[in-house]
Amino acid sequence: MHQPNRRHIGRLRTLAVAPLALAALSMAGPGLWAQEPTAASPTQVEAHASKWDYPKELKVPEGSRTHIVQKGDTLWDLSGKYLGNPYAWPQIWELNQWIKDPHWIYPGDPLIIDLARGVAGPESVPGAVSDLQPDQRRADPSAMRHPELGFAFQDFIQLPYLASEGAEAHYKAQGAFTITANRREDRQFLTQGETIYMNGGSDQGVKAGDRFLVLKTMARNLVHPAHPKQKLGDVVQQIGVVRVVTTLAKGSVAVIERTMDTVQQGDHLVHFTEPANLPLALRSDTKDPVKVAANAAQIVWSRDNHQNSGNGDMILVDKGSNDGLKVGDVLLGVRVKTFPVGSDGDKKPAQESTTHYLAQVLVVKAEAKTATCRVLRSSEELRTGDTITQ
Repeated sequence: MHQPNRRHIGRLRTLAVAPLALAALSMAGPGLWAQEPTAASPTQVEAHASKWDYPKELKVPEGSRTHIVQKGDTLWDLSGKYLGNPYAWPQIWELNQWIKDPHWIYPGDPLIIDLARGVAGPESVPGAVSDLQPDQRRADPSAMRHPELGFAFQDFIQLPYLASEGAEAHYKAQGAFTITANRREDRQFLTQGETIYMNGGSDQGVKAGDRFLVLKTMARNLVHPAHPKQKLGDVVQQIGVVRVVTTLAKGSVAVIERTMDTVQQGDHLVHFTEPANLPLALRSDTKDPVKVAANAAQIVWSRDNHQNSGNGDMILVDKGSNDGLKVGDVLLGVRVKTFPVGSDGDKKPAQESTTHYLAQVLVVKAEAKTATCRVLRSSEELRTGDTITQ
């Protein structure tokens, strides 16, 4: 971790996190129970097999209802049914934060759904979705097989990148605000559901409901591992999302909606834009020796400054959009191996070099001179200095 004395909040990493949340087909769900318990009469949740630590008792807020997950349910379908827009599935996930991975919900899991969030009618839903009838979708067996993702929201809020101009100059250029305090003064490290205070309010155009991405400086004055005189900049990492609940003239109150790391006073906030999921698309040209392009990149940093990186990890490379890299590109991780071929008695033994395949990585953010990649599949660990080629 980047700070030895910080308390670690475990990161949840998966190779595929799909927002469609297919309920595990191998499980049979318990029967439905009362859908709209009152606050005065909390409902007990039936015990059932689930990966998650689901609430054992529910008090449903006014204007909301519960749904008990049945076999075949997805957050996508439930959002379409209750909110009128399948693309609003993160709103259901947001209210049920005990679900740590939206790719998996289980029969019997209880979901609270805020019916007031039904903000989209059929006219605002893309025609490709609104024109599909349930029987038409189910007639195609492939409709039940949701594509595996190479990059999703859970990865997005853990994404590191290089600010070549330095972190402070980067924050200023982004018009970032700062977390100045938190409600519980006895807590230094904050996580989901906790309240923070920021130095941007209505005078700066902040409104209730606005969402901000939390940024943290992870490393300063990073130098190229192979060229120590080449300065690369500061490493900045996205660590979570906050939502404004109250605005004042020059400050606001916000709640941490989602985080995979600890949030602290001094972290910066920039306006949040919903990221696009990237489907998993693997290459087949991985046979040794791997051909290395003339403008191949090198790994210069791994998330959390790990020495070894594997499936699901993030790495930074020393090539970017100026070198033709773009978001969605799948690159190959290779290691160059040099070995002697001369006789033992030679003063300068002859050598040969070859390459072998290590991994496939996906470009998820491309700056001008650097890029962030997510490791999709690896047969061997990646290390700083390894080659990444197109």
